Amino acid sequence: MKYPVEKTEAQWKMELGEEKYRILRQKGTESPHSGTYNLHAENGTYVCGGCKEPLFESNSKFNAHCGWPSFDESIPGKVQYIKDNTHGMIRTEIVCANCGGHLGHVFNDGPTKTGVRYCVNSLSVDFK
Repeated sequence: MKYPVEKTEAQWKMELGEEKYRILRQKGTESPHSGTYNLHAENGTYVCGGCKEPLFESNSKFNAHCGWPSFDESIPGKVQYIKDNTHGMIRTEIVCANCGGHLGHVFNDGPTKTGVRYCVNSLSVDFK
């Protein structure tokens, strides 16, 4: 797929470092309860860890007790949805619509009024 921000894999690896590259570009997952933003509760905006595009507002974040940062909605147009059939499951992957960076997955089991839970790797986002 083509995205507004395009870089070579070598450029991404050099800019992101090993762990962020593994998550954002190789579709990895960080260990549960290990991420900086899992229990983070400040007011602001979560941006893509690769290209800094705004993705989630802090008022959409909630504690889903799943071990990863969870949001009940994204900023409109900032997240792309891709069917994911890996690991013997049917899920919906979420990626940054600006650079294609892997963020995590979205599920229809959220406890808030939206009924949606965006399950996001801390290493795939930064906070402003």
